[in-house]
Amino acid sequence: MRASSPVPRMTDIESPPLPEHDRAAIEQFVERAWSEFGLAENTLASYRSDLIGFARWLAGQGARLATASRELLYRYLAARAAAKYTARSNARLLSTLRRYYKLMRRIGLVEQDPTLLLDAPKLPRALPKALSEGEVEALIRAPDIATPLGLRDRAMLELLYATGLRVSELVGLRADQINLRQGVLRVTGKGGKDRLVPLGEEAQHWLEQYVQQSRPVLLRGRVADAVFVTARAAGMTRQMFWTMVKKHGQAAGIASQRISPHVLRHSFATHLLNHGADLRALQLLLGHSSLSTTQIYTYVAREGLKRLHAQHHPRG
Repeated sequence: MRASSPVPRMTDIESPPLPEHDRAAIEQFVERAWSEFGLAENTLASYRSDLIGFARWLAGQGARLATASRELLYRYLAARAAAKYTARSNARLLSTLRRYYKLMRRIGLVEQDPTLLLDAPKLPRALPKALSEGEVEALIRAPDIATPLGLRDRAMLELLYATGLRVSELVGLRADQINLRQGVLRVTGKGGKDRLVPLGEEAQHWLEQYVQQSRPVLLRGRVADAVFVTARAAGMTRQMFWTMVKKHGQAAGIASQRISPHVLRHSFATHLLNHGADLRALQLLLGHSSLSTTQIYTYVAREGLKRLHAQHHPRG
């Protein structure tokens, strides 16, 4: 970046309105990304948010998405870094922009790609955080199963830990995705890919209890597509489930910063590996498209073994 190019403040990044031509280009990209790649709505929303932020900043510089240069992109990234955006956040932004310019160049709507020859920020290896098996047991037992909502919560926690579902997959479950007779779920994951996931006896038991006893009480004659519903017969949201997990985690004596719905997915994977599960099988259960994504759990298991050795071996 040249010394003559001052780094804009983040207020400069956030204040300009979004030009209509860039708004139209972003929506065209999102529509194309959905139709061509079948991306999840959450991914598309992230793309839209990243592109809108960049387009608004460009407008303040007298530029637009179609004419953005590499220097402008450098300046935008520098401004975000100065405003304490994390390397991971900037890496995600750069990934969005690369996908945007690659697609828009292919269909002839931009002439140059400012992301070419631009290196992504180096990210530290972030190991997934997992609970101990005892902590998971305490969390799962925290809901009051004598109440319809408590029985629902118990079933959801049992199911999440038994299957390693993503939270969006759990709250989005429909009745036609569950086969209680065979003990499997048909889950639609990222990219619209379906996979079969075994329930396990405990999760199957609590899911049956919820479906037969609690769900009809919560619905009170109303109809809902979602398996897991609220007292208003609406489907559970990710935010509601997050709040519920935090509440039961507190009741189980687990520090709030250590507990989240995704931690249960990590715990599912880590505990399976600790008990000898095959990495390829774990990849299928988690719905990872690449084995390299699943391999990070081997580091978690390895670190756990190191701690165990240090704690219990006489020369640890």
